[in-house]
Amino acid sequence: MLGPVLGSIAVVLLLATLIARIELHWWWIRSFEFPRLQIAYLALADLLLAIIFVEPGVWQWVALGATGITLLIQISYILPWTPLWPVQVQAAKGDSEDSTITLLIANVLTPNRQAQPLIDMIKQHQPDIILTLESDQWWQDQLDPALEAQWPNSVKIPLDNLYGMHFYSHLELSNTSVEWLIQDDIPSIHTRVTLANGDSIRFYALHPRPPAPSESEKSLWRDAELLLIGKKIHQDPQPTLVAGDLNDVAWSRTTRLFCRIGGMLDPRRGRGFFSTFHAKYPMLRWPLDHVFVTEHFTLVGMKRLEYFGSDHFPILATFRYRPSRQDEHETPEANAEERSEASETIQQGKTEQQET
Repeated sequence: MLGPVLGSIAVVLLLATLIARIELHWWWIRSFEFPRLQIAYLALADLLLAIIFVEPGVWQWVALGATGITLLIQISYILPWTPLWPVQVQAAKGDSEDSTITLLIANVLTPNRQAQPLIDMIKQHQPDIILTLESDQWWQDQLDPALEAQWPNSVKIPLDNLYGMHFYSHLELSNTSVEWLIQDDIPSIHTRVTLANGDSIRFYALHPRPPAPSESEKSLWRDAELLLIGKKIHQDPQPTLVAGDLNDVAWSRTTRLFCRIGGMLDPRRGRGFFSTFHAKYPMLRWPLDHVFVTEHFTLVGMKRLEYFGSDHFPILATFRYRPSRQDEHETPEANAEERSEASETIQQGKTEQQET
């Protein structure tokens, strides 16, 4: 009896793994890209149980074969985000505070009313930039009195549709704009940040809509927004940071394509997952909140912060602007076919209307 059960589970896990490789935007296909680590754990458990408890025969071979293939595929995706892989963003050297920038990114969860723990974390870590996502007018009313004196430069987009954004900085901002890139209810922040040493860098803050039954029937519009930013970076190369809740995982096809299109580096590669969602369910957790940088930056440190009532954990990351070390990085680069695919996705995202 156990043999057919484990064999059937193994086949289901393999199907889930293969579905994620289908290059379509439908939400139910793209959703299989998220739980790669969880599927790998289940496949490993199934494999061990089949070895220990199932007699040699057809069902054991089905279980062993299907779980073996599943593990190989899933590990190939998630291994770069473990310490077993070389880092993509080099570690910072020396101590040059005037060329560093520290970001704190927090998806607050709009109905969450626990603002004080987040404010306490901000005061404790003293970031240069604070980016909140899903922040509405209530959140603005809590954050402004606590932050405006020390972080006076700000961009505020209080929305009640789960896509509000607030950006606070004690570093000088310039050329700041709010852009509605793909969908007219999804904002993004575009600005330049002047570091303490006078150098200026470009910053994009994003929070595209996720592919999910209650949100969007396709990942098309999320993918188009991310790839459009990557294309902008490629067309005008300069020191850049991209941060936000991208509603996509680090190892997804779209996120990896974005990195190749824009030549962006992921500081988590070779270091860890830094999974931020879901804060309340440890077994269903993956990295949705991201910071990507160009080759001009090195990493001082990065960590996930404490729970504060949201379904996301905050992320704290410190980078050093070191253009002299850019040759130490291997910058991802897209080929002609990938750039054509990105342009097609962007155009389709701009013209196709969401139905959900």
